[in-house]
Amino acid sequence: MRRYLAVGLDCYFCIITAGLLARPYVNVSTTVTEVLGLLTGPALAFSFLNQVALTAVAGAGLGKLIMGIRVIRLPDAGRPGLWRLVRRWLYGLSLLPLQPWYGLRSFLARAGTGPDAPHPGTLPNGCTGEPYTDPSGLRQVRRSDLAAHRDAMAFPH
Repeated sequence: MRRYLAVGLDCYFCIITAGLLARPYVNVSTTVTEVLGLLTGPALAFSFLNQVALTAVAGAGLGKLIMGIRVIRLPDAGRPGLWRLVRRWLYGLSLLPLQPWYGLRSFLARAGTGPDAPHPGTLPNGCTGEPYTDPSGLRQVRRSDLAAHRDAMAFPH
């Protein structure tokens, strides 16, 4: 639930920022397509700054920082590199919106044909559509869990 709230906060901040930046250029005669065009640039720029730049510097985007979540590199729980973050951001823009479709397709296949239903497939990048899969080898964890992991690694038993 915490992850979904973080994503919701990120979306909220993105929409608010894009709206505030585009507001001076919108007037009564502006069409819907022009408004969408004005919103697209600032939304993509804020999304990149939040998901890539801020995560590279602070370990998480704005919504994740508020919710106490960190983005780590697997398997060593280190800080993610810039190129992994860029790949994760591009993945989020292109394939992540399709996850509800893959989840629904999987649910319908299981519900429709019983326990021996064929696996509905995977996403084009090899992920199964599970909420924690990430093709760039990154994972989202609670800040407290990360601190406990680092403490445990510092003092092996």
